[in-house]
Amino acid sequence: MDTEASLGSLPYVPGTGRPVPEAEPGLVDRWRSGGGELVELLSQVRERFGGIVAFRLGPAPTVLVTDPQAVQHVLAQHPERYVKRSHRARVLIGDGVLSATGAAWKRQRRLLQSQFTGIGMRRYEQRITEAARTTAGRWGGYARTGQTLDVGREMRRFALDAIWRSLTGHPLDDGTERELAAVAAVAAALPTLPADVTDAQDAVAADLARIDAVARHAIEAARSGAAGPDGPGLLHVLIDAATERPEYTDRLIRDELVTLLVAGHETTATTLTWLYLLLDRYPAAREQALAVGGEGSAQRRQAIQALVHETLRLYPSAWILPRHATEDDTLAGYAVEAGTDMLICPYLTHRDPELWSDPEHFEPRRFITPDGRPPHPGGYFPFGIGPRACLGLQFALRESTVLLEHLLPVHTLAFCSTPTKAVYGITVRPDGPTPATLAPPLT
Repeated sequence: MDTEASLGSLPYVPGTGRPVPEAEPGLVDRWRSGGGELVELLSQVRERFGGIVAFRLGPAPTVLVTDPQAVQHVLAQHPERYVKRSHRARVLIGDGVLSATGAAWKRQRRLLQSQFTGIGMRRYEQRITEAARTTAGRWGGYARTGQTLDVGREMRRFALDAIWRSLTGHPLDDGTERELAAVAAVAAALPTLPADVTDAQDAVAADLARIDAVARHAIEAARSGAAGPDGPGLLHVLIDAATERPEYTDRLIRDELVTLLVAGHETTATTLTWLYLLLDRYPAAREQALAVGGEGSAQRRQAIQALVHETLRLYPSAWILPRHATEDDTLAGYAVEAGTDMLICPYLTHRDPELWSDPEHFEPRRFITPDGRPPHPGGYFPFGIGPRACLGLQFALRESTVLLEHLLPVHTLAFCSTPTKAVYGITVRPDGPTPATLAPPLT
């Protein structure tokens, strides 16, 4: 049988490549009628048709890309051909660097990039450590009293404290934490908001007003010269930029501040929550990580980082990366027409059995042992790759590692109940609360 013809074919420019195989319409129809998650459809499409395949959710084709070489081609080698369009989080982050495009994105990224690499990261080391110590102290109290805690909330509180200290120089206070709960509320609502921007903003107007008020107060305090006890923060960098760059209006500073808050705490908190849920299922992984070296040793740090990386493999910070083809191209021998929507899916690439042995199993040692992970850079990219890879990669890894260095040797968690499903929104998050108790501190 002619397999390619049986799958159907898409229009393509003669001489540039083969048509992309297309999943039959019935697969999409069955998925729709079953009310499934998009990830279920994508999983079936990838499993049946491979790492580059087209399917139709509307009149135009969408191409799913999970093959590592094709991922590298789209995200890293030819980002000018495959661009981001309006970000679904724009209602929350406005024109911040995550949603900006073109020349504006380049300017904004250039300003922020130096803050998250090398010397820039060293400015925030102590602030991250203080946030971790604060969390460790709070957990000590929970352990002594037997109080139930919610792991997800605790991780959000830690990550928000770390980024707030880094932005403002101030530790997170209870009032600011309460108001910034609106960030998580809007982020969770984004997948269900109306497509029209005005209608979407109206639907979350109260939460946006709370976020704007916190941002306005922080900007005014920083502009007045009131540095926090830890000294000036990232927010001061943005305000200083406004003296020379007219595009840095109060609105853009607000958008960058909220973008950094969202990107700087939501993904880290979700990763750490998943990590503790995975350790509940695989308790030996904790013991193995702590056994490789003593407190503060390079070996233990590497083992803890492997826990984080393996969690990010299963639940990547950016589980899906939409792009739009601006010109005709040939992708791994297949023709892609200008105007095609592309879905790059780290979640599926990271679970591909052709790339990872026993991919559904939590095995942190893959990131320590030789040949434990795919050699191609497009095989593991939880923060994206290429010029639009997440700015905060090093920040997120550092804060996760520091917190775990404080908590893992001292505390063991006992979950009262665990979520049974994942929710695929901006991040992949557990569907439900994560109540737990702590055993008395280990000696």
